[in-house]
Amino acid sequence: MASAAEQLAANLNFGAFAKADELKKRIWFTLGALVVYRLGTYIPLPGMNPDAVADLFRQSQSGVLGMFNMFSGGAVGRLAIFALAIMPYISASIIVQLLSSVIPTFEALKKEGEQGRKTLNQYTRYLTLVLAVFQAYAIGVGLQGSGNLVLEPGPFFLLSTTLTLVGGTMFLLWLGEQITSRGIGNGTSMIIFAGIIAEFPSQLAQTLELGRQGAISTGLLLGVLVMAVCVIAFCVFMERAQRRLLINYPKRQVGNRMYEGQTSFLPLKLNTSGVIPPIFASSLLLLPTTIASFSQASGGTGFLSIIATYLAHGRPLFMILYAALIIFFCFFYTAIVFNPVETADNLKKHGGFMPGIRPGERTAEHIDRILTRITVLGAGYLTIVCLIPEFMITYAQIPIILLGGTSLLIVVTTTMDTVAQVHGHLLAHQYEGLVKKAKLRGARR
Repeated sequence: MASAAEQLAANLNFGAFAKADELKKRIWFTLGALVVYRLGTYIPLPGMNPDAVADLFRQSQSGVLGMFNMFSGGAVGRLAIFALAIMPYISASIIVQLLSSVIPTFEALKKEGEQGRKTLNQYTRYLTLVLAVFQAYAIGVGLQGSGNLVLEPGPFFLLSTTLTLVGGTMFLLWLGEQITSRGIGNGTSMIIFAGIIAEFPSQLAQTLELGRQGAISTGLLLGVLVMAVCVIAFCVFMERAQRRLLINYPKRQVGNRMYEGQTSFLPLKLNTSGVIPPIFASSLLLLPTTIASFSQASGGTGFLSIIATYLAHGRPLFMILYAALIIFFCFFYTAIVFNPVETADNLKKHGGFMPGIRPGERTAEHIDRILTRITVLGAGYLTIVCLIPEFMITYAQIPIILLGGTSLLIVVTTTMDTVAQVHGHLLAHQYEGLVKKAKLRGARR
């Protein structure tokens, strides 16, 4: 078996990729789905004034709308049918996961395995529909009250806008599920990833134009680009970092044979929650301020305008809430995806133990203590990376949100996950080939 694994690793190259027909089909399907998504970001909502829309976004692109536009792949700046993107789904996922930790019925569903997961996913879809209707209607009302954005305001415009935006969100939700099942996985992350990558050239051109006009010095411009490269390297290093706990298995006897004790490791990632905390934090901050931004852009005053002002990018309140939400979701999501008690029970059932630690409850406490410590480091890492663009906006006066923080984090983590999945498909294909060759050799003998 060891020699087969070595041969498998040695033969894993571009030749293996050329022979992996199933993998190529999955990649082509993913690319086709992302092309469909990108086309939808250019189809405008009916009844809009394109010139007024362009003016509105130019006034608000450095605020909350700029962040929303990043997640939607530019659809917000064009007020396209995919302007809501999958933000309602992310908000619904947060709510359902919170309920699964509080309500016993939801908690029981989470423990039922695959069937319970399907039921929770169905509840998430229903809640996504409700949130999308609410947000789409609120956006329609905000557009009607924002000067001359709408050519023919009225009930018909509200109805058509609500149905179009809700339909776009539900279509993207379905498209993401198709990418997950029939493509190379991570459908939701891939959609966000495609939007960020598509907007990167225009953001880079905008940054270079500011340098040409003298708004940004050449040294500062080079510093921003170097910082982006350093952030990428830092993200890769931290995403690969893990704490490995030593696990020992005692000697065991099977029949008349005695097997030596084995040693393995329990890997605990430094950032167990991945890119989920900044996405959840951003979606929660975007949810109450979407309409407030429209009100501010149209010169409105009052409570909504105050919200948009204090929750703008680079403002202290936004940074404090953003950091607090990231830290909270780091611990919350880690607690959901990793259960120390369950891990300790599984180790005890299989005879595994940690040196110097009693199996069972003591092992669970030990794992939980270590997991809490490394989660503190992971939360600090995510907070620092995601606040970089906020400090750039505040102190360097650079209204660019794609050259650091959440966007680069999403790009790096999604790329690493995608490469890992492609590598897994290649390994499976190579292994199947080796098994077939072994069977043929056995048949010939």
